[in-house]
Amino acid sequence: MRAVLTGLIWGMLLAYAAALALFLLGQFGLMGIERDPLSGVFLIPLGLPWNRMIDVFPQPSWPWLAALAPLLNMALLIALRALLPRPSQARK
Repeated sequence: MRAVLTGLIWGMLLAYAAALALFLLGQFGLMGIERDPLSGVFLIPLGLPWNRMIDVFPQPSWPWLAALAPLLNMALLIALRALLPRPSQARK
């Protein structure tokens, strides 16, 4: 189970890095890319359910909070992995 969580954490980290790069490129029009208001759409599924709760914050902060929401899910996965016993400890 620990190996599955490790793979899930790494996969989510790679997906988050790609989605965040697309968000930054589209938000600021970097490297000649046109500005795109939908550039953060790939961050939405990675940050569920936390990005559904950002409407209590001021509207200008919404894109940045949506960009940070996947970090909460990764933190939960890392905490869950830390709670699982290591394979060498499970055999004793």
